[in-house]
Amino acid sequence: MIIHVKNKNTLIIDDFKFRCCVGKNGLNSDKKEGDYSTPKGLFSLKKLYFRKDRVGVEKYKIETKIIKKNMAWCDDSNHEKYNEEIKTYNKDQKENLYRVDHKYDYIISISHNDNKVAHKGSAIFIHLTD
Repeated sequence: MIIHVKNKNTLIIDDFKFRCCVGKNGLNSDKKEGDYSTPKGLFSLKKLYFRKDRVGVEKYKIETKIIKKNMAWCDDSNHEKYNEEIKTYNKDQKENLYRVDHKYDYIISISHNDNKVAHKGSAIFIHLTD
């Protein structure tokens, strides 16, 4: 399956088009933490996260997980849990997954920076909107 990001708002999978969110600085083949860009390259899809209180999810071949209020993603390059899902205990070292807006109603983590190279980017998701 090939997923193509046509522009900052359109993601194409085979014959299907979805609205999506790409970093405000667009696509970048040299992604760095905090550069507000989305990595450009070939990546595997990992896990589908979703807000059960807002959207429904059928059974899929991809692993799924419900986004809860205490969920976040560690974006602190110096932390041992860098580029991992974590529970929220403070305002540091994280990107909250449970948001007031609808950007994270559906998110799919991808295989960017699985080796947790410091400053190469974390919390890389495909953000799907309905």
